[in-house]
Amino acid sequence: MPRQVNGCPDVGRIWGGLVRDHHLTPLDDLASSVIEHVRPLGFTEVMIYVASLRPLYLVPLPGQRDAYGEPLNRVSIDTTLAGRAYRNLEIVQARPATDPFAAEAAEPLGSEGARRLWVPMLNGTERVGVLGVTVPVVDETTERIATELGSLVALLVVSKRAYSDAFVRLVRTEEMHLSAEMLWTLLPIRNFATDTMTVSAALEPAYRVGGDAFDYALDGATLHLGIFDAMGHDTSAGLTAAIALSAYRNNRRRRRVGLLEVSDAIDEAIAGEFGTSRFATGVLADLDLRTGWLTWVNRGHPPPLVLRQGRVASVLDSPPDTPMGLRLGPAAVLARRQLEPGDRLLFYTDGIVEAQTPDGDRFGLDRFADFVIRREIDGVSAPETLRRLVHSILSYQRGQLQDDATVLLVEWRTERYRQLTM
Repeated sequence: MPRQVNGCPDVGRIWGGLVRDHHLTPLDDLASSVIEHVRPLGFTEVMIYVASLRPLYLVPLPGQRDAYGEPLNRVSIDTTLAGRAYRNLEIVQARPATDPFAAEAAEPLGSEGARRLWVPMLNGTERVGVLGVTVPVVDETTERIATELGSLVALLVVSKRAYSDAFVRLVRTEEMHLSAEMLWTLLPIRNFATDTMTVSAALEPAYRVGGDAFDYALDGATLHLGIFDAMGHDTSAGLTAAIALSAYRNNRRRRRVGLLEVSDAIDEAIAGEFGTSRFATGVLADLDLRTGWLTWVNRGHPPPLVLRQGRVASVLDSPPDTPMGLRLGPAAVLARRQLEPGDRLLFYTDGIVEAQTPDGDRFGLDRFADFVIRREIDGVSAPETLRRLVHSILSYQRGQLQDDATVLLVEWRTERYRQLTM
């Protein structure tokens, strides 16, 4: 291992040079820039993969070739070592392949000699993709530097993707319908976390979603949460969901406006555009991250669940107000519930529980809750739980959903809870 790695005198300079150069480096040249900058570390065969929109594949950034000069192909998340690093958020070690057609075999970390490391690329809790790199030797320093490089490359990719059509085309494996194009532009990233909470979301069918949407935002010690299900599956449904989402953000950002008033503003915004021919159901909620008090209003939507210590602790039933867009009167019911540290909130649209086999067997609420609980017991991360859930529901319906299916999974915790569970 070069002295630059073991002694670490130049690693900071290498990272700084990579950051400086990335400002004027287009996405198509990012991989080659990374390869050039890490060469002094003795890192070779650098490969950068990002997750596809429907997270079934890892797709290589443009312009990359393997050790045999062949263009990199996309790889499966479920059946490869790179995918294992992505799924389990862990470094996976393998012996560099001498045969281009041979499958890699995992090895324990710390084996002697040159090894390939597959490193998850994380932006917070968002799994951007995976970095593959061959190193001369695996030790604690090398693992740390490889982890830092994975995080840095993730940040560089995230900084470029928002304005890159090349990236958008790269991560799509199907044609995007118009309503889905509109909604994905408005939605926040699907995974976000701080030391007191995590939020993970999934939405299907990713390329044909019509009227489902979700939202969240952090405002001081308050976490705002919203989930919407607009009537229909056409472009008008997408417009309805977009209006609901935008009205939700616009009105909650006006300080001293409560949840009831915000939901009424959404009701009026939809009706103002469509008369009373379109509507959306939804749940709007505020979670106080200091105290654990949850406040919500339900506008004709399935009630959220509270998961606690491997079971459904409660269903957040409240007398539902009318759906938004029908001008049937102002919302009247504001509900409150005290959460416990470690509780998970499960918001969903009816497409999740009403998914059914060709024989008419529904996925159902019990199966849905049990799926999430079992993954939690197994120590599976929230983003990976929802990825597997979507895969399971798609398989349940033979790959074709009859309705949009959206889920929002939120966990609240405190400093004392984190200390007790470490």
